[in-house]
Amino acid sequence: MKVTWNGKVLAESKETKIVEGNYYYPPSSINKEYFKESDHRTTCVWKGVASYFTLQDGNKVLENGAWYYPNPSKEADRIKGYVAFDPQVTKSQ
Repeated sequence: MKVTWNGKVLAESKETKIVEGNYYYPPSSINKEYFKESDHRTTCVWKGVASYFTLQDGNKVLENGAWYYPNPSKEADRIKGYVAFDPQVTKSQ
């Protein structure tokens, strides 16, 4: 699976994990030059607290366009550190 945005590859991996319809990519598959830590957080009842990245390529910005669970609940431990993306990015096989 590959994720692109603004013509750039954000992540690519054959080892994604699907949770609630979202593909989560391993941290090692992320092209970090397009990711900036965000202060935004949300809480999922069963996964825990999600941290976010803002995506940036030159002047193009997608606020909180990717998220991950740095310390998920036991039930969601399999996606610890894995990154999921906003529907505005393109996913393909």
